[in-house]
Amino acid sequence: MSRGIPFQTNDWDEIPFTEHPGKEGTAWWKTIQFGDLRIRKVKYEPGYIADHWCRKGHIIYCIEGEMTTETEDGAEYILRQGMTYMVSDNLSTHRSRTKNGVTLFIVDGGFLNINPSAE
Repeated sequence: MSRGIPFQTNDWDEIPFTEHPGKEGTAWWKTIQFGDLRIRKVKYEPGYIADHWCRKGHIIYCIEGEMTTETEDGAEYILRQGMTYMVSDNLSTHRSRTKNGVTLFIVDGGFLNINPSAE
């Protein structure tokens, strides 16, 4: 499989949503996949609470709205419009929630794995 991505444009309005129920509320994903590289536009509806702790790495840009991400050690971080957070695989177990809804641009994949031989 080729590792390169040829030049292209993507119209996010043309990509269908997939539904991902949370503990409360629903996340709606639009996904583009290139091997293990996953690029998503994600909307968490108002009241969304993740149904699991996540160990996966992400680069997340907040397009609109606000969410709170809690780490397993009890710390909480607020991500607002125009902000970004980044974390590598297995470095910080986290879960997110939003009171009023949020739209995110999320990139994740093998490049965020700091110990690829462990998989």
